[in-house]
Amino acid sequence: MNGQAQELTLSRLPKLPRLGPKKKSRLLTNGLPLVLASVILAGVSSVVYFVRRKRKFAEIVEDWELEYGPHRFKFKDLYVATKGFKDKELLGAGGFGRVYKGVLPTTKLEVAVKRVSRESKQGMKEFIAEIVSIGRLRHRNLVQLLGYCRRQGELLLVYDYMPNGSLDKYLYNQPKLTLNWSQRFRVIKGVASGLFYLHEEWEQVVIHRDVKASNILLDSGLNGRLGDFGLARLYDHGTEPQTTHVVGTVGYLAPELTRTGEATPCTDVFAFGAFLLEVACGRRPISQSSTDVILVDWVYSCWRKGDILEAKDPNLGSDCVVEEVELILKLGLICSQSEPEARPTMRQIVQFLEGDVPFPRMSSLRLSSSGIAFSHRTGFDEFAMLYTSSLNNKFSHPSSAETSLLSGGL
Repeated sequence: MNGQAQELTLSRLPKLPRLGPKKKSRLLTNGLPLVLASVILAGVSSVVYFVRRKRKFAEIVEDWELEYGPHRFKFKDLYVATKGFKDKELLGAGGFGRVYKGVLPTTKLEVAVKRVSRESKQGMKEFIAEIVSIGRLRHRNLVQLLGYCRRQGELLLVYDYMPNGSLDKYLYNQPKLTLNWSQRFRVIKGVASGLFYLHEEWEQVVIHRDVKASNILLDSGLNGRLGDFGLARLYDHGTEPQTTHVVGTVGYLAPELTRTGEATPCTDVFAFGAFLLEVACGRRPISQSSTDVILVDWVYSCWRKGDILEAKDPNLGSDCVVEEVELILKLGLICSQSEPEARPTMRQIVQFLEGDVPFPRMSSLRLSSSGIAFSHRTGFDEFAMLYTSSLNNKFSHPSSAETSLLSGGL
């Protein structure tokens, strides 16, 4: 302004840009790696979870199983149905596995799922093939096998759910669940009909090999259904059964099994005889008390004394048909004979139970070291031969000779 320069004030001068490295944000230097690590860890965890889940529900399907596709369930569905096989869904357990109640997630159908463990691959393959064959059985008195699932050494079998459980709980130590005679007689006839179907009416001969009260399940109408085919064997009609290991339950095993190892319709009939006495007497074939009592021997002793009704279950009281109870007790003895050829067939047994054929006179029974048998091959053995020769006539019009032989009645 007057030719003089203004005084220079440093504080008024504009600041120059700062030279050197810029200070980094702590959020970027510390937070970002943590976020990235968390994302990567979550991704890896998700992959591991899904891989483990896939392995958990993984199933091996072999070529030979493909044709059975309609009968195969997914393990995941059975896992969900049984709520992860929780103990609170457990219906029972035995030597062949644990049985759970389940509700299929898609159809809401109530089922029973048996979880069987098998270590032998070859054994499981044969077992599945046989079970799938049995899965084609259709009869109102058989527990229906709905399908199966194979997974990592396990075999799961899916059956119809029987809401009233097994028959044995109605026979022993639970008076509130005791069945009356008409209900028991209906169960007996139903099981007989189912065995007749297995032995003669299906495309192959099916030997159950474990007929007993605990394997008879009751549906909502208290109708008896034969279940648990884990020991069953099949062979073609007209062929001989193969020798196998002796399996079953003590008290129901036919004496010839220990000699021949051959399970036949006759061995099923022997077990059915023990079952008949079990239902009529309310006792197990072999008592579990301190002094073992063989049920068939005890019933036989009552018959020898002339009072076979002494053996009937006291829980039945007087509300029963005496003729039917006596029939079942005597039929149980006849089926329990030690000589297989002298036992009736299931066809004959059904005829007796339905009243189509009078029961033969029991006049020649004797006890042997191997069990009850007819002496001198008379009595029922003679009747059985006549019965077999007359099957085609279905006993609709018996001849005079037949009438005289059958007129002995009970």
